Amino acid sequence: MSEVVRETTPLLWHTIRSQGVDREVAEDLVQGVWLSFVRNMDTIRESNAVLQWLLVAARRAAWESVRQRRAEAARRAAVDDLETVTPGAAVATEPAPDARVLESERDRTLWERYSLLPERCQELLRLVSLADRPDYKHIADALDMPVGSIGATRGRCLAKLRTLLAGDDVWGTS
Repeated sequence: MSEVVRETTPLLWHTIRSQGVDREVAEDLVQGVWLSFVRNMDTIRESNAVLQWLLVAARRAAWESVRQRRAEAARRAAVDDLETVTPGAAVATEPAPDARVLESERDRTLWERYSLLPERCQELLRLVSLADRPDYKHIADALDMPVGSIGATRGRCLAKLRTLLAGDDVWGTS
């Protein structure tokens, strides 16, 4: 076990740090991945799956850490915004009715045009948009396509969507 830890820890460290996690937090996350592994190692049925299990656990821990950091930053920004409001000043918590109508119309148009895309484009864009940092390997497996073609295919799908939206008054120029 000590040999596995010694050889795999740098890979876990790199995996977590590549997701944008700070050094101090990464140290804790690597420890947490190993702790989780020790607690769950009896659920891994194939010894060949250990490395994959560790890498997936590391990525998920990193994603969760980044998500929490962003949520905390957003909360702090909201508090800072409230603190900068002068006493007695009205704080607008809801958008104006006309802004809500325009936003609703824009969203409706986007989803209508999105539904005109080929099903494969819809599926790819949906999967890519689900994560802060999408894992192209998992997306490639889910869509049964080469990892190297995901970025280019995503670009073509977005270009198709842009073209569909360009002729609309709400999104582009007629």
